Amino acid sequence: MTTEVRSLREFRMPDVGEGLTEAEILSWYVKPGDTVTDGQVVCEVETAKAAVELPIPFNGVVEQLFFPEGATVDVGTVIISVAVAGEAGAAAPAVAAAPAAPAPAPAPAEAEPERREVLVGYGPRTGGSQRRARRTTTTTVIAPAPVPVPAVVVPVSVPVPVPVVPEQPSGDRPLAKPPVRKLAKDLGIDLRAVTPTGPDGVITREDVHAHASAAAAVAAAADAPAPVAAAEPVSVSGSGDVRVPIKGVRKATAQAMVSSAFTAPHVTEFVQVDVTRTMRFVRRLKESGELGRDIRVSPLLLVAKALLTAIKRHPEINAQWDEAAQEIVIKGQVNLGIAAATPRGLIVPNIKDAGAKTLSGLAAALGELIDTARQGKTSPADMQGGTVTITNVGVFGVDTGTPILNPGEAAILAFGAVRELPWVHKGKVVPRQVTTLALSFDHRLVDGELGSRVLADVAALLERPKRLITWG
Repeated sequence: MTTEVRSLREFRMPDVGEGLTEAEILSWYVKPGDTVTDGQVVCEVETAKAAVELPIPFNGVVEQLFFPEGATVDVGTVIISVAVAGEAGAAAPAVAAAPAAPAPAPAPAEAEPERREVLVGYGPRTGGSQRRARRTTTTTVIAPAPVPVPAVVVPVSVPVPVPVVPEQPSGDRPLAKPPVRKLAKDLGIDLRAVTPTGPDGVITREDVHAHASAAAAVAAAADAPAPVAAAEPVSVSGSGDVRVPIKGVRKATAQAMVSSAFTAPHVTEFVQVDVTRTMRFVRRLKESGELGRDIRVSPLLLVAKALLTAIKRHPEINAQWDEAAQEIVIKGQVNLGIAAATPRGLIVPNIKDAGAKTLSGLAAALGELIDTARQGKTSPADMQGGTVTITNVGVFGVDTGTPILNPGEAAILAFGAVRELPWVHKGKVVPRQVTTLALSFDHRLVDGELGSRVLADVAALLERPKRLITWG
């Protein structure tokens, strides 16, 4: 006689290394009864920083989904259970297996074995026979005919109604190895949109790169001026109030802005700039294609280059306040953040070591950052470590504002709308293209002189963009 052993493995909401306390389940990719394999992505969740896909760390059959889509779950809470097949072995003879009296059923109130919270990545794996023996199991014993003992079934657990989740076909998950999945995630590419060329429909690295190149070409052809997609408006009908839950990115942004506003003493300075030559320079770069045919060129690119050049001349503004050590830390590289309004809220991904990039390299990095933000695929790593930020309020037709610093940063530059205004040029009042820049800075780190010099340098570079070459 053989004994079939089955055990339940539970997968808890991980922290994915961000130090967060909760996440919202955006979508499930599996349903009860589906077979899953080690490394397969089972759901997508949204943390306070980004959307993240979660892979399951073992093989088995999905037993239960504990939360529906849209639910906010604390880190360490079980979100899915999987029935895992154990080893089969020879059992004792049926006569010996049948006790004189029925064996008592496991007490339903028996405490579950202590588990460690899954806080990073897949979390701790279960190993060794001691751990496996403590889990509740299902044992099926088939008795021979001569023995008047019916088959005994010890259930794994009492059936619990599964929360309602949208049905999804089990075969719509793209096939790809973990390194390929990571590459697609870093590039902000949805694997379901990639055409596979590998054996048995497996997506390869070449497939991902080919899809990325095609997407970049389409984006460059579109050349949309807005850097990001605006959030979807809330539909309001009648005179009743509408309540919008504060969670995910919006909740994190609110907490960060309150912390920044009441921690760092903000100072904001403004300057109006004649950017007629800058706009001409942008048109020339577009028409000539000298930065590359697939490179998107916009006024934001030259504003970013001007700010990076000013920081190179005044590196003290690229700093952070270390409260514990009571020190000002001047950063070795500029990680330039670009504020992006997405349907999930405001995020600020940054270009790593932006100050070391050429104009062409900066344009390529800026285009990739914008495309990834539009697709909602910005990774947590892309939003960490920023040192200085630009917010482009001009795309909404706004002239200027007093931007609030990102926590830990010393300065943020607001780029307003470019308008044709009367301007004194070479002794005459003529129509010129003018914008307003606003620089907010932490007065603990940046005094009025340093902030004024940086803002004046940015303005001078945009008035005469050829200085970007000589100053840079």
